[in-house]
Amino acid sequence: MALKELEVKYAAIRSRAYKLTDGGGLHLFVQPNGSKLWRMKYRFGGKEKLLSFGKYPDVPLAAARTKRDEARACLAEGRDPGVVQAEEQQAAERTFEKVARDWHANRAGGLNAAHAQRVISRMERDVFPAIGHRPLTEITVPEILDMIRKIEARGALDISRRANQCVSQVYRFAIANGWARENPTVHLIGALKPRPRVKHMARVPQQEVPDLVRAIAGYDGEDGSRRRDRTRDAMMFTLLTCARTGEVRGAVWSEIEDLDGRQPVWRVPGERMKKNREHLVPLSSQAVLILKRRRKMTTVTAGGFVFPGDRQGSEMSENTMLYGCYRMGYRSRQTIHGFRALASTWANESQDYRSDWIELALAHVEDDTVRAAYNSAQHLGPRARMLQEWGDYVDACGWPEKDGSASSGADRNGISDVHERQLCGVETRGNLRLVQQSVEAGDNIIKFPGRSRCGEN
Repeated sequence: MALKELEVKYAAIRSRAYKLTDGGGLHLFVQPNGSKLWRMKYRFGGKEKLLSFGKYPDVPLAAARTKRDEARACLAEGRDPGVVQAEEQQAAERTFEKVARDWHANRAGGLNAAHAQRVISRMERDVFPAIGHRPLTEITVPEILDMIRKIEARGALDISRRANQCVSQVYRFAIANGWARENPTVHLIGALKPRPRVKHMARVPQQEVPDLVRAIAGYDGEDGSRRRDRTRDAMMFTLLTCARTGEVRGAVWSEIEDLDGRQPVWRVPGERMKKNREHLVPLSSQAVLILKRRRKMTTVTAGGFVFPGDRQGSEMSENTMLYGCYRMGYRSRQTIHGFRALASTWANESQDYRSDWIELALAHVEDDTVRAAYNSAQHLGPRARMLQEWGDYVDACGWPEKDGSASSGADRNGISDVHERQLCGVETRGNLRLVQQSVEAGDNIIKFPGRSRCGEN
């Protein structure tokens, strides 16, 4: 006979445990210490099993009967309610934050360390406080949207979209592992505020590149010749190699290969690259001369920085080159990162170079799986020619032309070999006048002497 609420509430405490049966396998297990537990006895696969529904009065009689009915429905469907209950319990314990950290740990090895830290920091700051404690499968679309709206409210539209992308990736990871059945973020398409317009890094018009090159070559914005030389060489090297600021700052001598040979290359390891892929930079003769200057002026060790900081064993400060631009009068007009855009514009406007050569030189590689077979040495020969001709153009910018313009290095020198050239019948290696110092009366600024042409004294 079915139990009544009062029977359950006032069940007597006995010296030995006993059961009060309700029906359908459900019973109340009363222990000598007064504890009352709801249990259900059932058979599955020819075996007798036992389910626990919780403690009375936390689980009242009506709720225990509902759980019993759900268990019987599972049996009718051929499912073991004990297994279903265990899965539900695991799902309740599998919070969004726990799964998100598993997702991050799973992919962190393939990310740049700094980028990986930014991702988890973004989650800890904006996502976990809102939905981190919630069971993954119970989070609703409005909850996620509310979390994103709070980020949008402070004007961080780009961060809000990145947060949504991270949440979506966590759910895709969970679905793949069988922890979730659907990704609620797919219902947010069209609900987010529009992406903010991309703000490109400041750069001067292309016709002002010669003035910029001369300003770098004549840089005299810091106290002490050692610091001036380092900042000037770092800026010029960044301009010549199309590298990112962080890549140049972190460059160590072990990454420089064949510096005294015919095919010098800067091999940037994947862990220092934005896309976590190794990047090869063919070095122009101009870049080679800068490195040789640095080699003479610094203590060279395998792990030593090419452009060391002021403290022993440290890399150059993050803002050193940017402040150098400021001191040259280029505040809000030119950034160091904007050097890459200058090189890209020059290469694209020349129409002599394929777009994939330019993109590879800038280390722009698509993330899709089709490009998974990325080869760091891809198109290395054409890229070497392109960077050499860019170096020659930069070199020419430091020399006032008779017609007032800077010609391309290819037109001026007739380059047939990337790292060796014949100029006026005389072989010259690393013919970069603008990084060769003329020290006069203690002046350590790069000079631009009158240009000597073929047949002239």
